[in-house]
Amino acid sequence: MTKSIHDFQDEHGRITYWPSDRRKAHQQAVLHYLRGLFETGVSYQQGEVEQILTDHSTLEDPSILLTELLESDYLVTDGETYWRADGRPSSRG
Repeated sequence: MTKSIHDFQDEHGRITYWPSDRRKAHQQAVLHYLRGLFETGVSYQQGEVEQILTDHSTLEDPSILLTELLESDYLVTDGETYWRADGRPSSRG
C-alpha cells in the first residue's frame, strides 16, 4: 500500500516535517517523492542537491533529507557528486 505524503506537505508541495520512525512507510513515501526531483543518469554537485531539497521543503535543516536519501539508497555519492541510485551517470569523455 502506498502511503500519502500530503500530511507532510504544505499547499505548495514542500515537505514540512520528517515523519517519525514509527511511520516508516510514510518516510519511504517522502523519500520516493524526493527521489523524483532528481533525473536518472544525471550527476549533481552537493550545492545543487542542497538547493533542490531546500526548494522543496520548509525544514529548518533540510540536510536530514539528504542523509535519509543516502542512507535509504535513493541517492548515491562518490564524495564529490550525487546521482539517483537507479541510474549512475555515464562518464563523459
